[in-house]
Amino acid sequence: MARHALLNIVGLTPGLIGEHTPQIAALVSKTSLSPVRPVLPAVTCTAQSTYLTGLTPSEHGIVANGWYDRTLAEHHFWKQSNHLVKGEKIWETLRKKSSAHTTAKLFWWYNMYSSADWSLTPRPMYPTDGRKVFDIYAQPLSIRDSIKKDLGDFPFPSFWGPTAGAASSRWIAESAKWIEERNQPDLNLVYLPHLDYNLQRVGSTESKIKKDLQEIDTIVGGLIHFFQSRGVEVSILSEYGITEVSRPIFPNRLFREKGWLQIKDELGLELLDCGASRAFAITDHQVANIYLNDPSIETEVRTALEKLPGVAKIYDRSTRSEIGLDHDRAGDLIAFCDEDAWFAYYHWLDDSRAPDFARCVDVHRKYGYDPVELFLDPTKPLVKGRILFKLIKKKLGLRMLMDVIPLDATLVKGSHGTLPTNRDDWAVLIGNFSSPLNGEYHEATEVHSRLLERFAEI
Repeated sequence: MARHALLNIVGLTPGLIGEHTPQIAALVSKTSLSPVRPVLPAVTCTAQSTYLTGLTPSEHGIVANGWYDRTLAEHHFWKQSNHLVKGEKIWETLRKKSSAHTTAKLFWWYNMYSSADWSLTPRPMYPTDGRKVFDIYAQPLSIRDSIKKDLGDFPFPSFWGPTAGAASSRWIAESAKWIEERNQPDLNLVYLPHLDYNLQRVGSTESKIKKDLQEIDTIVGGLIHFFQSRGVEVSILSEYGITEVSRPIFPNRLFREKGWLQIKDELGLELLDCGASRAFAITDHQVANIYLNDPSIETEVRTALEKLPGVAKIYDRSTRSEIGLDHDRAGDLIAFCDEDAWFAYYHWLDDSRAPDFARCVDVHRKYGYDPVELFLDPTKPLVKGRILFKLIKKKLGLRMLMDVIPLDATLVKGSHGTLPTNRDDWAVLIGNFSSPLNGEYHEATEVHSRLLERFAEI
């Protein structure tokens, strides 16, 4: 059976491949490129789960990067257990065809406790003294210390936050080489997030992201050369395209004005009490899952959302199956916004009353995905000096709050989640694959079968 490497280049679209990505373009010229109509919502966890199972979110259960658990009355973002994803994974299907088939899954999401043979994923440690210690989780666990010894610590600050950049993708690329040299997996799934960052910070204008395109092309080119020199066929996939945005939408502030939110005062700050609210939104880029603890107000909530500028489409329990989102984790109402807008989770009306975690990189406690975490607060003088001082306190074992994130949602210039009107802004599939069923583009659910066909070839 031939061996394959699948590079997941986040944010790569047909429109971004050109003079600044010569090595990616060279692979396209030798194989083929097909646009991929993204699954809805077009976000990381949903897209990856659809690619790896061939199922819709209604079937595999990953309705967004985060959701609200009605039983626990808690919201969850960026969970990592692979048990959350229902359906047979691509490597499990390949293993049925050949019991000796092996797969490495590197930094794709839901990467803990999967049945893949080798996996690496970001996983901080949280000691009881309140610290967060950057680290990775590895399967088998024994490779964690070995790979860190050889490659150094994973550069976690460059994976997400104000300093997110190319260093994390470079480390992941080196980890893919490390796994290949020692284990020679039949399938190597490699996640490269670099393009995602500045596409959200500054938008998709070519002049603004030229350097980012060149950086990811260099990383990818190195992987292509490395794998091909070892007889491994390389393919490229992406999850979504990022479009320019100019306006944030605040559904929870609307619900607060309507009296549907329960706001809890904690030490002078305002937290959203989801379990006690009549209606609230868990936001995720360009989709918002609206949960109703009081079903009697559904019509009122829907009417209010429809009047909210930027909201494009709303689905309910009777219609959400039309887009493959008929699952208990999904909202009672699911709102998508216009292509030039995105949903922010903010529920407070006075920044001085915002939760303390709002000004921090805190991907788990916020009531939605927060791309503002990619910025440093421009209103704080000498903010980099403040960060250095806080890091010194942390090094000395003292408590500190890394509250350096702004509360200005207008800083964000790119987003994703809905279906872009221009196919140049869709995801891509590059490699020696069969043509799309409709001759023009692959459906996201179709990608799985195309991958399976290719990866199972003898």
